[in-house]
Amino acid sequence: MTTTTAALDLDTLDWPRLSDRLNTDGVALTPPLLEPHRCDEITAMFDEHDRFRSTVQMARHSFGEGSYRYFTDPLPELVQTLRTELYPPLARIANDWATRLGEDTWPDTLDGLLAACAEQGQTKPTPLVLRYGESGYNCLHQDVYGDLTFPLQFLVMLSRPDVDFTGGESVFVEQRPRQQSRPIVLRPGQGQAVIFPVRNRPRRGTRGDHRVQMRHGVSAVHSGNRHVLGIIFHNAR
Repeated sequence: MTTTTAALDLDTLDWPRLSDRLNTDGVALTPPLLEPHRCDEITAMFDEHDRFRSTVQMARHSFGEGSYRYFTDPLPELVQTLRTELYPPLARIANDWATRLGEDTWPDTLDGLLAACAEQGQTKPTPLVLRYGESGYNCLHQDVYGDLTFPLQFLVMLSRPDVDFTGGESVFVEQRPRQQSRPIVLRPGQGQAVIFPVRNRPRRGTRGDHRVQMRHGVSAVHSGNRHVLGIIFHNAR
């Protein structure tokens, strides 16, 4: 199956608003990024075995119930476009976070990030498609694949909530120091994306910025099949 990238309207995203949501809430929901036919194209790829380098059956590893598949290089054109064009504005947010936390900053381009990953032995692509059937779920986790971990990632909903599946909410849990965990539950529509931290983010306190840990997962799917595209920017070892 061939995909094209014409008419991806990524330049219209309101990055100041998304940055504000990330700084305030820890997660940000975009308007629809992909039209339904593009979502269907990526969903159909799940059964095209040659497109993937690895498949994980979640129950086998006690990760949950469902499966996910990591794309191999070269990535599908649409996935590559999303990964390449979404990275620079996210890098600006990540570099603001790094400055606030006194950490090293990130390259301005995806090529720069992937070159830095290669120096750390991280050369395997990490974009993936996830499929959850009835009773499928994903335990809370963080997508850390090596020493170099870019702090933000994208989740794009490919299926239609309440049409293709029911249940299956996106769940995020933020652990603030010396406080109880804060849950966040989102239900993106088809083609919408959620931006969220891979591992932690800065949060302004009375004594300046401090790190808060975040994990993410998926609540149980009640019926149907839920497909999601995950765009992770750092490569894996």
